[in-house]
Amino acid sequence: MSEQSHVNSLFLNEDAAKRLHADSRVQRFRQAVQKRAARAKKRMHSITAESAKSFFRRNAFVLFTIAAVLLGIILAFSLRPYQLTYRQIKYFSFPGELLMRMLQMLVLPLIVSSLITGMASLDSRVSGKMGMRAIIYYMVTTIIAVFIGIFMVIIIHPGKGSKDKLHREGRIEQVQTTDAFMDLVRYAPVGIMFLIAGKILEMDDLAVMGGQLGMYTLTVIVGLLIHALCILPLLYFIVTHRNPWAFIAGLLQALITALGTSSSSATLPITFRCLEENNGVDRRITRFVLPVGATINMDGTALYEALAAIFIAQVNNYELDFGQIITISITATAASIGAAGIPQAGLVTMVIVLTSVGLPTEDITLIIAVDWFLDRLRTTTNVLGDSLGAGIVEHLSRHELDAQDCELDYLSNFSRKH
Repeated sequence: MSEQSHVNSLFLNEDAAKRLHADSRVQRFRQAVQKRAARAKKRMHSITAESAKSFFRRNAFVLFTIAAVLLGIILAFSLRPYQLTYRQIKYFSFPGELLMRMLQMLVLPLIVSSLITGMASLDSRVSGKMGMRAIIYYMVTTIIAVFIGIFMVIIIHPGKGSKDKLHREGRIEQVQTTDAFMDLVRYAPVGIMFLIAGKILEMDDLAVMGGQLGMYTLTVIVGLLIHALCILPLLYFIVTHRNPWAFIAGLLQALITALGTSSSSATLPITFRCLEENNGVDRRITRFVLPVGATINMDGTALYEALAAIFIAQVNNYELDFGQIITISITATAASIGAAGIPQAGLVTMVIVLTSVGLPTEDITLIIAVDWFLDRLRTTTNVLGDSLGAGIVEHLSRHELDAQDCELDYLSNFSRKH
């Protein structure tokens, strides 16, 4: 009897210990929440007119760019009932075209000068290791992006049905004298507003966003979100053991500019500034890694091209075997590396992907209606991938950079003494 009571007391003690442990965990959680709430309350009370002004001054460009995107959408939907002609829409979009031409004018000199300064500030051994790390990162993320695209399109199957329900889009515009003038002079938030408004006005029928094309758009968006918000931050955290969201918060200005301009190359000046000023990434890294990344690292484009090719196969009721899916993944990876960092470059290189598995290249016109929108999202993903890659390469190269700094300090001190 006494033995039985001893066993019972042991179980009771164990249960009591478990309850106590659970209670202590709940208590710790409550205390953490209370501390955070107290800190937030203290911060709210400490906000003054001067600190608010300082915040708006620091983030003015980001806030104006977000406002420009929203105003562009509102302006476009306000003007759609007037059914502007294609020529009128082009005139209306002129400030946006002006921004794009100005940014594109800067791209080539910026890339060349950045690579020269980046290479000059590093010795050959360090630059070789850094380049290898960057290439490995680009290849890994691009391959992951391709397989996410293939997985999403096979699971969701947006191309189910007939392509007769889809309409083709595409037009050829005659060049006029006014175009030649615009090419001579072809600002940022204002330009972004007119770029987005003009693209929405160009759509003949917003109803095309429904049905098969709507499912296709949703599939691309979900795939890009998985890659941009799960895979890339996870890779950054695994390698650096740092908070990826704090790093991404510093890139907000570059990401919004990429969303507005749809060009990773045109966004390059702002990406440099965000990484160097907001995130404190070493200039030797950004000047070496980012120009290469803006040219060859196209995660969003790779995901999109693989997904779009299988979507076109689905609407044609064309069954792809495993070998053809592997072919699509390889050609999508290669085509994304060859794609230029300019708006809608992915549509050009998609011809390679479709041809590799015998799909009709003229069916690219089925997805042109929504490509202007998806192009902005995949460009944002490309810029995010480049930026996180720069952070990863800097972390992996920190010992070489420190050694080089010590060597330069030693040489500087030595030259001062003699």
